[in-house]
Amino acid sequence: MFLQVCIITKTQTIPKNTIMLQNTLQKIGLTEKEAKIYLASLELGSSPASSIAEKAKMNRVTAYDILEKLIQKGFISFYTRKKIRFFSPIDPEIMVKEVKRHTEDLMKSLPDLRRIHGKTNHPSVQYFEGLEGIKTIYSDTLKSKTEILNYANSKEVRLHWPNYDNEYVAERVKKKIYLRGIAPYDEYGIKVKNEDQKKYREIRLIPAEEFLFTNEINIYDDKVAIISFKDELIGMIIESHEIANTQRAIFKMAWEFAGRMIMQPQMKQ
Repeated sequence: MFLQVCIITKTQTIPKNTIMLQNTLQKIGLTEKEAKIYLASLELGSSPASSIAEKAKMNRVTAYDILEKLIQKGFISFYTRKKIRFFSPIDPEIMVKEVKRHTEDLMKSLPDLRRIHGKTNHPSVQYFEGLEGIKTIYSDTLKSKTEILNYANSKEVRLHWPNYDNEYVAERVKKKIYLRGIAPYDEYGIKVKNEDQKKYREIRLIPAEEFLFTNEINIYDDKVAIISFKDELIGMIIESHEIANTQRAIFKMAWEFAGRMIMQPQMKQ
C-alpha cells in the first residue's frame, strides 16, 4: 500500500517538471518526441530501445527512429552487448557546452549573415496605423544617417499632430539631421519656409492649386516612409536600397523643378 502511494505521488509531481525540461530541450532544437526520448534515456541510463520507448510512452519503432536521429545530432551514443543495442544519453553538461559552442560559432558568422541579408532584393515593408503608429514612423527617420528628402503637406501633419514641431522637428534639429522638402504654397507652407534656417532645413514651395497632395513621403538611408493623413491615419516604411535610390532620383528632378518656380514665402494678395 505504501509503495502504491509513493508511485502515485511520483507520477503527480514529475509531469510539470518534465514538461519544463522538454520545453527547454525544444528551444535548443530538439523536437517534442526527441526531447521525450532524451529525457527517458537520461532517467534510465544505458538501455535498449524497448525500455526507452516504454519510458517515453512511444512504440518501439518510433522510439528507435528518434534514437537514430539523436545519435546523428550527437545527443545519444550506443554500444552493442550480446547482439542488443544499448543507448546512452550524453552528459547534460556536454550538451550545454555543445550548444554554447554552436552559439559562439553563430555569433562569429553574424557579420557575414548580415551581409548576405543586406544583398537580398526583397524589400522589407512595415505597416502602421493611428497617430501612435505614425509617430513610430517619424521616430525611425530620427535614426537617419543621411539627409531626409521630403514631400509634405505642412498643414495636414500639424492638424493631426499639434505638437509635431516641438516633439519631432525639435528632435531632428537637435540630432542635426538635415531635411530638404517640397510643400504646397499655402499659409502653412509659407510659415514653415520662413523658419528654415533655425529648423535646419530647406523647403521649396510649389503652387497648391496645381500640385496639391495630402500624403507625406520621407526618403532616408535605404528607406522610403509613406504616410496618409486623409480618411484614416496609416503609413508604411519600405526598406530597399533600389527603391530608395529611385525615389531620390525622382526627388532630385522635383527639387530642380521646384527651384525654378521661385515661389516667394509670402501670401498672394
